[in-house]
Amino acid sequence: MAKLPNSAPDIDSAASPAASFEGALTELEGIVTAMEAGQMPLQDALEAYKRGVALLRQCQETLTAAEQQIRILDASGLREFVPETGAELDD
Repeated sequence: MAKLPNSAPDIDSAASPAASFEGALTELEGIVTAMEAGQMPLQDALEAYKRGVALLRQCQETLTAAEQQIRILDASGLREFVPETGAELDD
């Protein structure tokens, strides 16, 4: 059966996380676009909203973990890069 262009995104994967941050973000953007079109039946919109919330949480958790890793690396002695040449670029 063909899907209507403005119908809900595939929600069958609602229980499973997207494969990557980028995949989750792309899927979330698709859900937002479909919902903004305003042509979804109410039940489809509700299911799309639930999937969107799950994807948003996944993205937030991924970003939080990345921020934590950056804090750990920064605390381990990362410092601002200063080129060794000493030459001024605006001569």
